[in-house]
Amino acid sequence: MIYTLIIMGFILINTNSCKKDKAVRKDPVITWENPEDILFGTLLSATQLNATADVAGTFVYTPPSGTKLNIGTNQILKVDFTPTDGTTYNAASKTIKINVSDFVKVTDIDGNVYNTITIGTQTWMKENLKTTRYRNGNEIPNITDNTTWSTLTSGAYCWYDNDATTYKPTYGALYNYYTVVDSRNLCPEGWHIPTDLEWTTLTTYLGGERVAGGKLKATTLWISPNTGADNSSRFTALPGGFRYSLNGIFGDIGVWGFWWSSTEGDASFAWIRSICYDYSGVYRDDGETKRDGRSVRCIKDY
Repeated sequence: MIYTLIIMGFILINTNSCKKDKAVRKDPVITWENPEDILFGTLLSATQLNATADVAGTFVYTPPSGTKLNIGTNQILKVDFTPTDGTTYNAASKTIKINVSDFVKVTDIDGNVYNTITIGTQTWMKENLKTTRYRNGNEIPNITDNTTWSTLTSGAYCWYDNDATTYKPTYGALYNYYTVVDSRNLCPEGWHIPTDLEWTTLTTYLGGERVAGGKLKATTLWISPNTGADNSSRFTALPGGFRYSLNGIFGDIGVWGFWWSSTEGDASFAWIRSICYDYSGVYRDDGETKRDGRSVRCIKDY
C-alpha cells in the first residue's frame, strides 16, 4: 500500500512537471479622448474618430465615419479594436461622448450677440439683425424723419416707431434695400444677406411656401390666430412690421414680418419674403420698393 502511494505520487509529480504554463494574453491600451462639440450637420471624421492603441491593430467605429449625428449631448461613440497579434493581445473596446449643437453664437460690429440655427444645409441667424454700423465700422444713417426716409436712395436704418428701447431687443432694426447691398457689408464676417434662391432653399426644405410660414413663425407675439405657427424649424420668425417708403409711416407690428433678400427685381424693386398672422405660408414678392424698411436675417457663408 505504501509503495503504491509513493508510485502514484511520483507519477503525479512527473505528469505536472511536463505541462507548460498557459500563456496569458494582455489587454491593449486604447487612448481616445472626448472630442470637442460639433455643429449639427458636421459629419463624423478622423477629427473625432481618432483612437490610438499601444500595439498594432485595426479600429472599427460605431457610428462610422461620414455619419451625421442628431442634435444632443453626451452621445456615445464606440471603437472596437482588434490587435494584429491576437496570440499575445486581447481584442478591446472603448466608448467616449460627444455633444452635437444646433447653434453657434455670432457677434456683429456693435457687439450684439445672436443665436443661430441650422436648417437643412443652411445656418441662419435666429434673430433679426440689430447693427447700426457696416462691417467695416462705418455708421449707417438712422433716419427718423418720415419725409427724408421716403426719398432716400442710399443706405439707412430705423427702429420701429423710432423707439429703440421698446422694439430693438425683440424685433431688431428695419433697413432699406440700399443698406442690404452696400459693399461695406451689413452682416458680420462669415455671414451675408440671403439671396432669393437661398430663401427658396429654406422654404423648399420646410415643405414648400404654402406650409413653411407656420414652421418658421414663433408661437408668441403674433396676433391671433397665428395660423399654423409651431416654430418647428426653430427659426422664430417675428412680426416686426415695416416702414412704408411712400410716406415713412410704420405699420403692421404683430401682423406681418418682412425680410429682405439681396436679389434685385429691377431698378426700383427687390425680392422679399413675408409672413402673415393669418396664413401658414410664406409670400415671395418682387414688388417691394427698395426704399421700404424691412427686417434682415443673415445666413452663414458656405
